[in-house]
Amino acid sequence: MRIKYGIPVVFFLALVIIEKESNIISRVSDKLASKQTPQTPIQPGGLPSAARKHNASVASAFRLMKWRLENFNDYQAANGRKHILLLATTRTGSSFVGEFFNQEGDNMFYLYEPLWHVEKMLTLATGGTNATAVAKAYPEVLRQLFQCDFSLLESFIDPLPTDHITASLFRRESSSSLCEEAVCSPFVKGVFERYHCRSRRCGPLNLTLASESCLHKEHRAIKSVRVRQLEILRPLVEDPRLDVKFIHLVRDPRAVLASRMVAFAAKYKNWKQWATDGDVPLDDNEVKKLKSNCDTIRMSAQAGLRRPAWLRGRYMLVRYEDIARFPMRKAGEMYKFAGIPFTPQVKAWVLKNTRASKERSGLYSTQKNSSEQVEKWRFTLPFKIAQVVQEVCGPTLKLFGYKLVSSEEMLTDKSISLIEDKVFDFL
Repeated sequence: MRIKYGIPVVFFLALVIIEKESNIISRVSDKLASKQTPQTPIQPGGLPSAARKHNASVASAFRLMKWRLENFNDYQAANGRKHILLLATTRTGSSFVGEFFNQEGDNMFYLYEPLWHVEKMLTLATGGTNATAVAKAYPEVLRQLFQCDFSLLESFIDPLPTDHITASLFRRESSSSLCEEAVCSPFVKGVFERYHCRSRRCGPLNLTLASESCLHKEHRAIKSVRVRQLEILRPLVEDPRLDVKFIHLVRDPRAVLASRMVAFAAKYKNWKQWATDGDVPLDDNEVKKLKSNCDTIRMSAQAGLRRPAWLRGRYMLVRYEDIARFPMRKAGEMYKFAGIPFTPQVKAWVLKNTRASKERSGLYSTQKNSSEQVEKWRFTLPFKIAQVVQEVCGPTLKLFGYKLVSSEEMLTDKSISLIEDKVFDFL
């Protein structure tokens, strides 16, 4: 059942965003003035001693965080901190590419899809993804997260965190930074028995400790498949507190559709039926949606490739196919673009995880035999479906350098490359 709250809720959310942005420091001051510890986990029967010890230093940590928030301009400038936003759409390999930054370790605070919560709440409130609400909410949430402030994101998490503690953060385990000892609160047996965080057995996430850990990291990176228009991110670039770089990951729309038909079978049942039973009706809503998605990606990329003054030196377009074929080279280029040293730790991860065996390479795995992934879709997507994609996404295919196929034989002929050699200038 979908609940429709209408425009008043959108307006209310916008007010919440504005109010929270303007009162970050006053909230911190109020907490300190009242000498309240901002995080106190509430557990049945009270806190175990380990949990009490874990939170003993929160007050002093919060004072340090307050100072850094108040002096953010000077603090960031002195440290040369970089902020990377990896933009993509679903099934483009963004989780895999995001790991290039997630594996940076102590130098990087990486967040996996924090906007999932925002999209979910806005969809529930408006009956759909309202463009006006998105344009207000997404940049503000990202801005605060790049500053290590989780307060606005908290308002979108369901259920609402208690004392800034939540067990409901989407895919927490996909962020190494949120599974480190510094933020891994004690595991309480019998209460959160099924809650795991990578190799650790952690309790719920303490967002104040996450904020403090974030402030100690050299750089910050966020991956999102939810930002459709590059233009809405302009406020991030114009914020003097941030040094933001955008890496826009794209993939052949035919490969994306083939992957979605497998990963989201229920949503793409019409496509699967058309693949076996008959012609594809070009006036169907699903086909129109495909065209709209392709057009949106293309227009956003064109805006970045035009290199307007506000984006100059801050936008990089990269094809998944190039990363899959030349992972080490492309990873190095992304790090160079971001202005971050390409460390041996990341190089080792890239080398190991782009040569994964079939046993380790699953549907949602970030361990891939990357060169095999490039061509795989050509043997699963029927030619008639590929033709439809070419018809409605032709300009997008052309812009990104993907060759059209004219026959089933050409589609499945591995000796014919469907990827043009193309360089996208990002200087």
